[in-house]
Amino acid sequence: NLAVSVIDEVEEAMEHYQFSVALEAIWKLIRRSNKYVDETEPWKLAKDDDKKDRLNTVLYNLAESLRIVSVLIYPFIKDTSLKIREQLGVNGEINWEDARTFGLIEDGTKVNKGEVIFPRLDIEAEIDRFNEENTALLNSRVMAEAHQDKEAVEDIKKEINIEDFAKLDIRVAEIVGVEDHPNADKLYVLKLKIGDMDRQIVSGIKEYYKKNELIGKKILMILNLKPIKLRGVESNGMLLAAEDDEGNLSLASTLADVKSGAKIS
Repeated sequence: NLAVSVIDEVEEAMEHYQFSVALEAIWKLIRRSNKYVDETEPWKLAKDDDKKDRLNTVLYNLAESLRIVSVLIYPFIKDTSLKIREQLGVNGEINWEDARTFGLIEDGTKVNKGEVIFPRLDIEAEIDRFNEENTALLNSRVMAEAHQDKEAVEDIKKEINIEDFAKLDIRVAEIVGVEDHPNADKLYVLKLKIGDMDRQIVSGIKEYYKKNELIGKKILMILNLKPIKLRGVESNGMLLAAEDDEGNLSLASTLADVKSGAKIS
């Protein structure tokens, strides 16, 4: 069903760094779960003693869908994922492959009452906020055009503090091995040397680089990204790359030849 098939869409998108597409696939499951609530009307089932078995089935299906959602959103919004799992009574470390199986919550698992994770919006307040933000945005665009001689405003992400950047451990890594992913035609499994450390990263750069072009290349990577399994193979870190509007991709490196393990600061 949709709950266990959405992981393939998420992985396909993440392999090509299309994170917004991956999130949209997850939200498709969330919307279908909301529709399931409307279709089954569990509040009505709860009023009829003869339909308790049906009510239990509906609630279990919803709980399992939420469990799978909690796995899929973990790389994006970790804290929300953990809150969902805590309220579901699901303990233990998150395993990416668990999103492929429906029915892992054990019978008798007790859910925990907690805070509303996604509170209902005050529509009027949100409309006012939207109008204010768009008025400010319009003004900023007018000023930008006046000062930049009608140059296009770049798509720049929200500003961060130096403390946010300091959380990233970016290192120079040397690629010492390249293998085809056993379960995905478009993926490489890269073996990296970072100083005295060895790491393995699964990356969707196969269509851009041949194996012999990668061996010995020094690239930049995020070292402290939480490990994740992609198509059954663990990936421990993330390569940094640039891609232009025409789809040309280039791995990020340094101007000078520095030793692997060097920190980017």
